[in-house]
Amino acid sequence: MLYGEYEHTIDRKGRLIVPAKFRQALKTHDVTSLFLTRGLDGCLFLFPESEWRLAENRFKQIPFTKGEGRKFNRLFFSGAVEVTIDRLGRLLVPKSLKEFAQIKEQVVIVGVSSRMEIWSKAKWQDFYESSRQSFEEVAERVMVE
Repeated sequence: MLYGEYEHTIDRKGRLIVPAKFRQALKTHDVTSLFLTRGLDGCLFLFPESEWRLAENRFKQIPFTKGEGRKFNRLFFSGAVEVTIDRLGRLLVPKSLKEFAQIKEQVVIVGVSSRMEIWSKAKWQDFYESSRQSFEEVAERVMVE
């Protein structure tokens, strides 16, 4: 449902315009509520509510008796906020999440099928440059026939 890569800026108040194609996809699927949280690799994850609930259910299965599970759930859920897109197509990114992702002004919003990732432009460029050469090798390791 969410595909592509878009460059945007975040304003002084922490508002970010969600790409029009993503807003249309969300509207088509009747998504009104989104969840924003700390992601992996230094980005933020933005889930439509239905995808958030699926992830939440998976993560609740991690035994709280395991230290790594407790740590992951604490960091993942403590940073989570429910957000909505305003009539101008913007959502508010809390200061703590901007700091986590080292977002200043320039951002890249990436569609990863069921979620969006919000990256500082510099971190996205670093990730992309360091990963693109190994794309085929990674595909061979993760794709199971």
